[in-house]
Amino acid sequence: MWPLYAAGFTTAFGAHGIAASLGGDTDDAVTSLLVLGGLLALYDGAEVLLKPLFGTLADRVGARPVLLGGLVAFAAASALYVVADSPGWLWAARLGQGAAASAFSPSASALVARLNPAAKHGRAFGSYGFYKSIGYTLGPLLGGVLVWAGGLRLLFTVLAVLGAAVAVWAALAVPAVPPLPKARQTVVDLARRLADPVFLTPTAALAAATAALSVGVGFLPVSGRAAGLGAVATGAAVSVLAGCAALVQPRAGRALDEGRLTTRTGLVAGLSVTAAGLACAMLPGLTGILLGAALIGTGTGLITPLGFATLAASTPPERLGQTMGAAELGRELGDAGGPLLVAAVASFATLTYGFGALCALTGALAVAVFLHRRSPSSAPQPQPEA
Repeated sequence: MWPLYAAGFTTAFGAHGIAASLGGDTDDAVTSLLVLGGLLALYDGAEVLLKPLFGTLADRVGARPVLLGGLVAFAAASALYVVADSPGWLWAARLGQGAAASAFSPSASALVARLNPAAKHGRAFGSYGFYKSIGYTLGPLLGGVLVWAGGLRLLFTVLAVLGAAVAVWAALAVPAVPPLPKARQTVVDLARRLADPVFLTPTAALAAATAALSVGVGFLPVSGRAAGLGAVATGAAVSVLAGCAALVQPRAGRALDEGRLTTRTGLVAGLSVTAAGLACAMLPGLTGILLGAALIGTGTGLITPLGFATLAASTPPERLGQTMGAAELGRELGDAGGPLLVAAVASFATLTYGFGALCALTGALAVAVFLHRRSPSSAPQPQPEA
């Protein structure tokens, strides 16, 4: 399992480490806000388009080969900029990193499910989410230090070495998990399965959690600056958010496995706490920012392992890669849609109303999950296709 945790850390560190550094001391590569926006969108755009495809490929040829290929491709894409060291090749390297992460991220999630019995899925996904959150937390800090010490080339060098090392580690330690036989699936069959509430409910919760997390990381510092707070205070708020998410995930997964928490109760609680955090973010000053960060982090930490464990439990084993890829697509849409919604509302009103809009949507989703009698945890398990 440790190489899979390292793979989760790698994709999170690669995404946030570079994203947080591009707008800094990189004037030769990032010449305008438009260029910065394009470079930021490349990574997530590649993931939105390719994660479902690579998830399906993992079901067909096995998750381990796709995992290893993605890690090797990530290392190669990172090394590309180290060798070329030109603004034009930065675009190619960033696109390659996003495409590679689209391969090894859903494959790692599928292997987490395949290599653990159903009774331990909550704990396994909680641990996986913990190390991924550590990558999100350390990415901006370590990325900034590396760029300060040696520029973008040093950061890409570290990512190339990290990707290669994790690939070798996974090749040596992760056992081969052969693909399972499955019947031919039509587009209609896929659409019917993905439209089932057993899939939609946890995926919608995961998308809402990712949207709130992205909004908290991106816009809480803006609120801090508007309140006259310094970079240290706003940076501490973002660290509180990521830290709470990292600490809660293993505990939430363990509680699910031990029967102390049901999926429905956990998702409703997580969405409610997240909505409360967004409501606190509407309050002025440091108190509102810190409360908002802590509650958003706690809520998303509850939702993430429960959502993935539920998806794994309700999916035929031979379709795990496809399901994880589709669920990751939902998360990426939340990652992009949350900040877009808040920014759009804030452009017409204020940032306070932007937080309020996402708070209302998250709270409405919590009510919908609560009122839905056929919760994911009580839904009948689908039988593997013959």
